[in-house]
Amino acid sequence: MKRTLLALLAATASFSVTRAVDLPEKKGLPFPGETLSVSRRQAFLISSEKAPAEGPRPWVWYAPTLFGLPGDAEKWIFERLLASGIAIAGIDVGESYGSPEGRQCFSELYAELTTKRGYSHKPVLLARSRGGLMTLGWAAENPERVAAWAGIYPVSNISSYPGIKRAAPSYKLTEAELTEQLDKHNPIDRLKPLAEAGIPFFAIHGDSDKIVPLETNSALLKERYTALNGSMELTVPAGQGHNMWPGFFESEEMVAFIKRHALPPKR
Repeated sequence: MKRTLLALLAATASFSVTRAVDLPEKKGLPFPGETLSVSRRQAFLISSEKAPAEGPRPWVWYAPTLFGLPGDAEKWIFERLLASGIAIAGIDVGESYGSPEGRQCFSELYAELTTKRGYSHKPVLLARSRGGLMTLGWAAENPERVAAWAGIYPVSNISSYPGIKRAAPSYKLTEAELTEQLDKHNPIDRLKPLAEAGIPFFAIHGDSDKIVPLETNSALLKERYTALNGSMELTVPAGQGHNMWPGFFESEEMVAFIKRHALPPKR
C-alpha cells in the first residue's frame, strides 16, 4: 500500500512538472494574445481578427521577446499591423545575442506557426535593438523563409554590441573562440544569402546612438548590403540616440514597408 501511494505521488508530481512546462506563465502583451510553449520556451502570438479568409495568414516576427518586450512602445505599430490583418509573434530565447541555440528555437517557432497554425511561410522580421542579432542570425540561415526585415536601432554587429567578450558565454565559447569563428555568426558578415534571395531591409537608427552606434551597425549594414546588390532603406533621425523617442516607434514608412511585404498581393 505504501509503495502504491508513493508511486501515485511520484506520477502526480511528474504530471505537475510536465504541465508547468506545457502551460507557461501568461505573458504580458500590448494587445490580447496567446502564450505558447515552444522548445520549452515562452512564446506569444497576437492574432488579427482581419486576417485573410483564405490562404496563409500574414505575420510579423518580433524580437527580442524578453520580460516587458514587446511593450507599450510597440502599441502604435502593432495596432496598425493588426488592423491590416497581420499577426505578431515572438519567442523568448533569453540573451542569446543570435547564438545557434537561440536560432534553433526560432526554427521551432517557425515550424509551430507555419505547419500547425496556417501562417505564412514568409514572415516579415521586426527587430528592436539586440533583436537584430537574433533575427538576422536566423535569417542568414533561412533566407527562403523571410519576406523582409525591419529594425528599430537594430544591432547587426556583435563586435559593436554587446562585444565579443560579453556575447561569448551565450555561444558557449570563449572570447578567443568566438573571435576566431565570428564570421560564422556575426550578421554583418553573413549578408550574402539574404542579398542573393532579394530580401529587402528597412531600418530607422539615430545618429547619436551611443549604445548601438549607427556607424558600426545600420550604416555599415547598409554599406555592405548594397555592395552585395541588396536593397535597404535607412532612415536616420538627427540627434536621436538609443531612446524612446516616439518617431522610432511611430514610423509610417516602417508600417508601409512591413505591410507591403507581409500582405499577399491584391488580386
